[in-house]
Amino acid sequence: MTGVQLEIQAIAAVTAAACALPGAFLVLRRLSLLSDAIGHSILLGIVLAFLVVQELTSPFLVVGAALVGLLTVVAVELVRGTGLVREDAAIGLVFPALFSLGVVLVARYTDSVHLDTDAVLLGELAFTPFDRLVAGGWDLGPRALWVMSVILAVNLVALLLFYKELKLTTFDPALALALGLAPGLVHYGLMTLVSVTAVGAFTAVGAILVVALMIVPPATAYLLTDRLGVLLGASVGIGVASAIGGYWLAHALDASIAGSMAATAGALFALAFLFAPGRGLVAAARRRARQRWEFPQTMLAIHLLNHEGLPEAAVENRIDHLDAHLGWEPAFAREVVERAQRRGLVRSDGAALELTDRGRAGARSSLARTA
Repeated sequence: MTGVQLEIQAIAAVTAAACALPGAFLVLRRLSLLSDAIGHSILLGIVLAFLVVQELTSPFLVVGAALVGLLTVVAVELVRGTGLVREDAAIGLVFPALFSLGVVLVARYTDSVHLDTDAVLLGELAFTPFDRLVAGGWDLGPRALWVMSVILAVNLVALLLFYKELKLTTFDPALALALGLAPGLVHYGLMTLVSVTAVGAFTAVGAILVVALMIVPPATAYLLTDRLGVLLGASVGIGVASAIGGYWLAHALDASIAGSMAATAGALFALAFLFAPGRGLVAAARRRARQRWEFPQTMLAIHLLNHEGLPEAAVENRIDHLDAHLGWEPAFAREVVERAQRRGLVRSDGAALELTDRGRAGARSSLARTA
């Protein structure tokens, strides 16, 4: 493995970690599309700043992009605040307008510079190691690695300082307001982090991968856990795994690095979507199959409880009478009895059924809940 390969993977991993932290709160707040809006609309800020300073390496490009990112959030809130459209529609109205204006300005005024929509959308991680940070004659490494490391540190510090505020305003903004917090201020602070992170990652990985790294890893982690702290850690881990795995996928296929990373993140989400222990499709199918048999077993236990101790119990609780009393097909009745026996709810003396202590307690609990 060459030094350039290590640097590309380090930049990708740090970028993924920096994007995952604010992205987790976007997912929890159901504002995932806002990352796409910011990631695209900041093109307008970059172009406007370039037209003013005429220098692609100027830090004012970052400032301009961040300001337009915040402008996007404010504009979305203003449109949504009218009550005429929902938030998703407001996002869909604002960011295409800002992004389209940026594309028009790129096409009209930047023909002579290396600033094009393909580079903006897709980025090119393979070139990032060649843009070096040099200080006092010392080569300190890729500029993108330093930029994203600083942004990652800022995101971590902000998260540690305002963890309780972010958590409370995310899950219960009404309670946060009642406790004297300012949900609106926290929201705009979070959007500032999102904007700065998107701007920092923009030139290296492009708008598409910024969205992928900011949303897909947290969405994957959301399927795996209900604890916020675990979700944040899992988001970072999944993002870094997507970055490293995507790089080697691109290396094997001789394909786009950014595209391969996004595809790897999508593949990890697909695996979680299918096999997550609590929310995956397989777990949901198993749960539905289990519930399909649990309900008739509860009905059987209640039936036996209602006849328990009565003279007719010997007849009413016969296995071959269940189809008549409960309206079940004989084969279905036998299957229910077998499953109830395996769970220790009922036992059989050959022809009739009787409840176990566990089955009796379960039947009484079910009756109490429906009373």
